[in-house]
Amino acid sequence: MKNFNIPNIYRSSFITRLKNARKDSDPRKKDFTPTLLDFGPIRFYLARHFGFCYGVENAIEIAYKTIEENPGKRIFLLSEMIHNPGVNSDLQKLGVKFLMDTSGRHIIEWDELSKDDIVIIPAFGTTVEIEKKLNEIGINPYRYNTTCPFVEKVWNRSEQLGIENYTVVIHGKHTHEETRATFSHSKTNAASVIVRDIEETKLLASFITKEKPAEEFYKIFARKFSDGFDVERDLQKVGVVNQTTMLATETQTIADLLKDTMIKIFGFENLKNHFADTRDTLCYATNDNQEATYGLLKESADFAIVVGGYNSSNTSHIVELCEEKLPTYFISSEEKIISNKSISHFDLKQHKEIQSENYLPQKEIVNLLLTSGASCPDATVEAVLRKIHSFFPTAKEVDEVIRIFLNP
Repeated sequence: MKNFNIPNIYRSSFITRLKNARKDSDPRKKDFTPTLLDFGPIRFYLARHFGFCYGVENAIEIAYKTIEENPGKRIFLLSEMIHNPGVNSDLQKLGVKFLMDTSGRHIIEWDELSKDDIVIIPAFGTTVEIEKKLNEIGINPYRYNTTCPFVEKVWNRSEQLGIENYTVVIHGKHTHEETRATFSHSKTNAASVIVRDIEETKLLASFITKEKPAEEFYKIFARKFSDGFDVERDLQKVGVVNQTTMLATETQTIADLLKDTMIKIFGFENLKNHFADTRDTLCYATNDNQEATYGLLKESADFAIVVGGYNSSNTSHIVELCEEKLPTYFISSEEKIISNKSISHFDLKQHKEIQSENYLPQKEIVNLLLTSGASCPDATVEAVLRKIHSFFPTAKEVDEVIRIFLNP
């Protein structure tokens, strides 16, 4: 896989070496057990896979190269480059401005741009409508395009489904930048509808089976279906794709439900004419990180820390998996670790940051699970590890333990 040129501020002094050591011993990625770093009174279990993925490193490399090669020019990002506050803040400090927030609301209006300006397309991609608008202004939307290749893979699969007259069912969050982009590209070639989860898919299935009257579809799925969508016509043949950061198990459950629905109505012998076996369109990194989280959760631990942007979809799903088993703290950086007593963390249910006390158990040996999302720099994970480690004065030195681990 390509090695990207990203700033050293995002790299860890030792995490890349740990990852490479695991890769050398397990090149086919069959072993999802975590890496144990034993410092004595504090033991860290690092997930087998975490941190920057191909798409994120590609986006960061393009963004920094664009800044370097265009001194004096105005440079804009459509919205956040990736869902990581540190990376976005770094780009803003270098003079890059955001045109929109993550929901698509304008911060800077189109008429403030000129053809001489540079606009970077973020890793999530963008809509056909925005591409057209940039072209009208005279800005090439493809020149500084950091759209993740795995997102483009979903678009290509959607196009293929449309050519074969299937309706595209997109498993995703309809307000998320990536899903908005995928929906926009999909609906140019096929009837399309977005489902958030299995519950919405059950509702969709009830229209396929005609258990619910067709007119209710347009209320329940408002703003989630393509123009001209006809319930009677467009739910006869379906194929499933997804926002690349969703839970793989949930996407599979959604596909299985729709498949079973088509068998129920049309019979197994006619399934191929009504359901496209798309397989999973989840990106490799999301899948690896989720599998690594399942491996991490097999360990007996006191609590988990998940590091990443609070609006990061893939990170949020990792948090959800961890919360099912043990106390979990979702933090954006080491700065959220206030002391050995207090920690500030994001609560997914309340959708806000809260503060918890006495998160570190008072015991002879503390076991901690540590991982991060695909848009989180390894440097941030290392900073979190070192911050927690500093609360244990009798713990072995970090660099010494790393040296012994890599050179047993």
